[in-house]
Amino acid sequence: MKVKTKEIFSSELPVGETLSIKRTRYEGKTKNENKKRISIVSGIHGDELEGQLAIYLLAKWLNENGDKLRGIVDIYPAVNALGVDTITRGFPIYEVDLNRAFPGGKNDFLPGQIVYALTQDIKGSDIAIDIHSSNIFLREIPQIRINKEFSPSTLPLAKELNCDFIWIHDAVTVLEATFSHTLNSLGTKTLVVEMGVGMRLTNRYGAQLLNGMLNLMKKEGIIETDENFEARTPFTSETGDVYYMNAPKSGLFVQFLDHCAIVKKDEKIGDIVNPLTGEVLAELKAPNDGILFTLREYPVVYEGSLIARIFGESK
Repeated sequence: MKVKTKEIFSSELPVGETLSIKRTRYEGKTKNENKKRISIVSGIHGDELEGQLAIYLLAKWLNENGDKLRGIVDIYPAVNALGVDTITRGFPIYEVDLNRAFPGGKNDFLPGQIVYALTQDIKGSDIAIDIHSSNIFLREIPQIRINKEFSPSTLPLAKELNCDFIWIHDAVTVLEATFSHTLNSLGTKTLVVEMGVGMRLTNRYGAQLLNGMLNLMKKEGIIETDENFEARTPFTSETGDVYYMNAPKSGLFVQFLDHCAIVKKDEKIGDIVNPLTGEVLAELKAPNDGILFTLREYPVVYEGSLIARIFGESK
């Protein structure tokens, strides 16, 4: 196995430092000229770290099992390196969401140059996986979000990735500026994984996604091994509906159920309370039967804040 780290983008910063974006390539020693290539990306948002753990676990597995690699695995752990360093979601100074700046351009402003360099480096991959966490306010079960436009080619891959939920979105204009839409448009089958919570690591989710990535890579012939990587059967939004719960009042959200709980209609999710007066300002009850796949992690809420998402099967 050949392992090589490459700088795909660099820029001198006003503070006398250099911004550097790197990727590491793992390549099997087989002489096959048609090796499949998978690119795995995390850190487009600087406050999302769950993907770095999953990529670390994958790199560790490859380092220990290099003889089983038949294709090419490219990893990009921290695309928004400045955001990671400063614990900010967007690209610092410019206050730009990198996942709304694709495909960028060589002579674009700095964030646009970064996403352009990433796009050009990944272009030509057979598969790409873009790993995100939620923000600091919400916790998500491991799920894959794919654009309906590209679902005929990406849905079969998503089912191999050992996630709990596949959420198929209708195309909207803003998606055209994302990493996944750009790479899918260029012919690279791209999946977006969302899991965990911002600024934190969830060990079991990292291990779950590692198993899924290895399962997918084995099915695609990128690795060859007798080891079995069983993938759980996900539920998909094709078979049901997603229900949103938003805060009707401002206050402190006190949850009664755990994330990923199975809920019944009218079951109590939690209360919004006023600590100053001891009042319960609102009781939050499930609008339907289903699974609580998104749940508020940060307890301070304002009227309209997202509290939970529930997936329920269509009746």
